[in-house]
Amino acid sequence: MKQTGKKTGLIILASIIALLFLIPLAWMISTSFKNDFEAIAGGLNWIPEEFTIENYTYTLLGEEVDVPIFRWMFNSLFAGIAGTAIIVTIDAMAAYGLARLDVPFKKYLFPLFISTLMIPFVITFLPMYMQFSNMGLLNTYAVLIFPYTANAFGVFLLYQFFKSFPKELEEAAHLDGANKWQIFAKVVVPSARPILWTLAIFSFMQIYNDFLWPLVATNTPDMRTITTGIAIMQQGSFVSSYGKLMALTTIATVPILIVFLIGQKQLIKGITQTGIK
Repeated sequence: MKQTGKKTGLIILASIIALLFLIPLAWMISTSFKNDFEAIAGGLNWIPEEFTIENYTYTLLGEEVDVPIFRWMFNSLFAGIAGTAIIVTIDAMAAYGLARLDVPFKKYLFPLFISTLMIPFVITFLPMYMQFSNMGLLNTYAVLIFPYTANAFGVFLLYQFFKSFPKELEEAAHLDGANKWQIFAKVVVPSARPILWTLAIFSFMQIYNDFLWPLVATNTPDMRTITTGIAIMQQGSFVSSYGKLMALTTIATVPILIVFLIGQKQLIKGITQTGIK
């Protein structure tokens, strides 16, 4: 009886927390279908009195919109996908090497990796900006991708899994004639798929949602990301049009929702296996 009551209480608490997260999202979507007058009016009018898709057609197709919205979306998606692929590949190899291979000084290297997690990303802005500026890489895709690839969190996440991976499976593959690369690619990586999905989703969300670094590292309209683009629109064309601004923001959230829906099962498995709280 106590267990049932505890379970019910946790479900109610989880539902309340989920509702708190969903309310702003629902309000954003609702506002995106309102006209300008209704969008700026007071009150909690969840259902638009005059339902309109003009905000979406104006944002996506309006000739008077002089900003490259589709280019911003492409920049964010390209940086997110490319950066995620690099992060997953490098972190998987680094974590496997530290956890399973005879790497010199690895008992010192792993704590060194983890210690970088205590350094706030914003502290590295100035040195990174100067380095990319000296290399002539500002306003390029490189500056939107590579700063995120030095990801110690991914090494930590995968290290925990690889450390507990059964040695018998590796030994059996070795007896069958597999080398280290084949064991890693054909035995270890398939078993780590949920963890890799978890890392991929977190990495994509970090890159896609980041605002401050793209704002610092890019200064031309064509190289802006969707997050910095929304800020520009808020101060420019959409300064008094909350409906159009919410339509643009709703469009920007679609890729994140798609990524989560595709990988949610693997994400749950990965979080369960690694014990992320």
